[in-house]
Amino acid sequence: MTTPAPTPRPERSAGMLRLVGVVLGVFVLTFSLVPLYRIACEKVFGVRLERGASQPAAVGASTVKRTVRVEFDGGVNSKLPWAFHPEKLTMDVVPGELNEALYYARNNSDHALVGSAVPSVAPARASGFFNKTECFCFTAQTLQPGEKRDMPVRFIIDPDLPEDVKTVTLSYTFYKNDSLTEQLAPATAAANAHAAP
Repeated sequence: MTTPAPTPRPERSAGMLRLVGVVLGVFVLTFSLVPLYRIACEKVFGVRLERGASQPAAVGASTVKRTVRVEFDGGVNSKLPWAFHPEKLTMDVVPGELNEALYYARNNSDHALVGSAVPSVAPARASGFFNKTECFCFTAQTLQPGEKRDMPVRFIIDPDLPEDVKTVTLSYTFYKNDSLTEQLAPATAAANAHAAP
């Protein structure tokens, strides 16, 4: 006498369907995060993100090798005791190509400080053609007492920049981020208490 093969229970089948549905939902959500991030950056924060390194290079290859002079400037608000300046004052760039510039920052105070950089591009009509792909201005920067740091900014000048614009100035002003600096004080005090013998 043979025993009949067990039939799947309806609860198991429903559970498997739910699991497959959750996996598909996570998969779709993962691929929708990049466009949602781009929309949030461009519409909410006004930061224009580049489409990728390969696309601008291809666009740059199809155009005549025009150069644009980029001038760099940097300063700090009087409430922030930092030294901050570009490592190079000018750079000649080809529109459509990825470039990198370095800024130098040093905390001259005796305690940790958090600063936030606010960028500006001049002339104003060039700002829509200046695409930062990586920038220290995207997040607040924390420097410990006496700490020095090179801060890179990677950018691409859009090949559609009007022909009469020959020079673009990228300027940053660092401001003290009071709320984040205040949050550092308890953490620093706790770390010092643990370090004391």
